[in-house]
Amino acid sequence: MRLVAFVGASGTGKSHRASWVAHENGLDYIIDDGLLIHENSIVAGKSAKKAPSKLASVKVALFHEEEHRNEVKNAIKKHKPKGILILGTSEKMVDKIAEVLELGEIERRIYIEDVASQYEIEQARKIRTQQGKHVIPVPAVQLKKQFSGYFLDPLQLFRRKGKGTFQKIGEKSVVRPTFSYYGNYTISDYAIYQVVRHIITSMPEMERITRFRTNNGPDGLYIDMDVIMVFGYNIIDAVRTAQTTIIKELDRFAGFNVNSLNIMVKTLVLKKSL
Repeated sequence: MRLVAFVGASGTGKSHRASWVAHENGLDYIIDDGLLIHENSIVAGKSAKKAPSKLASVKVALFHEEEHRNEVKNAIKKHKPKGILILGTSEKMVDKIAEVLELGEIERRIYIEDVASQYEIEQARKIRTQQGKHVIPVPAVQLKKQFSGYFLDPLQLFRRKGKGTFQKIGEKSVVRPTFSYYGNYTISDYAIYQVVRHIITSMPEMERITRFRTNNGPDGLYIDMDVIMVFGYNIIDAVRTAQTTIIKELDRFAGFNVNSLNIMVKTLVLKKSL
């Protein structure tokens, strides 16, 4: 198994370029911030960008926890990669990752300055320091459970095929971790309720919410609510429309992964109140 390191200071654009660097060097797997990644999919591990502090983030990236470390080691043994690209902020960090995962010697080291201009590196640093945004080299759908409620934005990747034509080659995700430069933040249950209430009251079929319960767990959102509907509309169609709209808007609002959304129609009114 070939082992190549990709080294660069935090916020210089390593994760943004990881897939390209791996492809150019014939490496089929990537280790980035606690995750083992293969072909835009998470194979094993957990993201350091979900850690509650910078110190905890470093521990995750270095596979400090035995359970986390063994999960990734077992996945590597099972899948038998031809080559792995290890991302790190220093040579010491990539060497440590290779050591704790028992991967052997690193045969080559690539530095961010080898694949990005100084201007591109400065732009990446500006985005990190001013907006607190981090890139993870997998599609947003792969991260929904780990990053439910943490502002996931998809980033499409294209390769130029010819004059004026492009081929889509993958997707990455932009997240704002809990340990970002803006400090910790939470989204209250009442804020979620306000979004849902606005959707329900905006529908001509719906009158109002009479009961609302939500549980924002680490794997996503669970919502259970009762509503009053307006007489004359198809109940099943109206509830399905409400569910679809709520899930879509909560995703747009903060990247919520909605695991369960139960809507119970308790009663009907003849006319929608103004």
